[in-house]
Formats: sequence, C-alpha cells, structure tokens
Amino acid sequence: MDSFDLDNVQMNVVQTASNGVVNHETIFSFSQQDNQVQAAYSGGKVAKGFLIGILEKEILNFSYCQLQIDGILDNGISKAQLSVTAEGKLRLTEHFEWKSRAGERGTNVFEQF
Repeated sequence: MDSFDLDNVQMNVVQTASNGVVNHETIFSFSQQDNQVQAAYSGGKVAKGFLIGILEKEILNFSYCQLQIDGILDNGISKAQLSVTAEGKLRLTEHFEWKSRAGERGTNVFEQF
C-alpha cells in the first residue's frame, strides 16, 4: 500500500508498554486532511488526549498530550509504522518517548475496530 487514509478511523490499543497509560479501553478517533493527521482519545486511565502529526507513506510522526483521570498531565512524541492486518484492519505500531517523564520510552500497538 502506497498511502494510508486515517480519516474517520477508530482504533484502540491491543498491546501496551508497561510504562504506557493507554489500554484497550482507550478509543482513538482519527481524522486526516492531506498528510496531516489528528486524533482525540479517551477511556481507561485517559480523561482526554490529543495527537497531531504528519503521515509520510506508512510512517506517522506525531506529538501527543493527555490528561489522565488522576490529574496527571503528560506529553511526548511518537514514530509509528502503519500496516494492514490479515483481516484487512489498519494497525499502528507506535514507538513513543515521554517528554514529561525523562528517559521513558515504549511501544504500543493500535488496531482499527
């Protein structure tokens, strides 16, 4: 696939890092215009979150910020690889780096539902 379209796509997390906050209850609602991608997300430990990024072929680079239900405000950057599952669903494998938590990194896997 040469390019991906995340407009009106909803995803949740199917695999999360031990230091990650998102989980299967966190729903991401994406929109896309040209190569600009944004998403709002909430659920689980996340009261409200936003991400904004640029999609270049199958790579989505984005920044995120989120407010957790315990009142903690976090942010970071991610580089994600988009792919398609055997069932034809979009999968996003995110490699994140917390900017609000010095030195913390991890990997999350999101899938379209």
